[in-house]
Amino acid sequence: MARVKGGPQGHLRHKKILNYTKGQRMSRHLLFRRANEAYLKSMWYSSRDRRVRRRDLRKLWITRINAAARLNGTTYSRLVGALKKASININRKMLADLAVRDPQVFAEVVKQASQT
Repeated sequence: MARVKGGPQGHLRHKKILNYTKGQRMSRHLLFRRANEAYLKSMWYSSRDRRVRRRDLRKLWITRINAAARLNGTTYSRLVGALKKASININRKMLADLAVRDPQVFAEVVKQASQT
């Protein structure tokens, strides 16, 4: 059977990968095989780190809520329990934003939660 090299389509495929890895160092932006390895690894890292970013942001929100809750005389876990009991549905992102940007409103939310 004859060997098939790919012709123009293969050239375009190589060019696409090499364009993607333009900012890489050494042979990772010059040689297709090294560039392809770098490209695959970077795609793997980016998809993994999107999940890690969400994890890190949730940790940050919880830390901010806990700090603000302690200023209002409670702890994070007690506050979240009280919010659930009072059926105040506000997510951690918004709660952390309130704690940082508008402490008076956060204090009101804490007071509302602790009344029930």
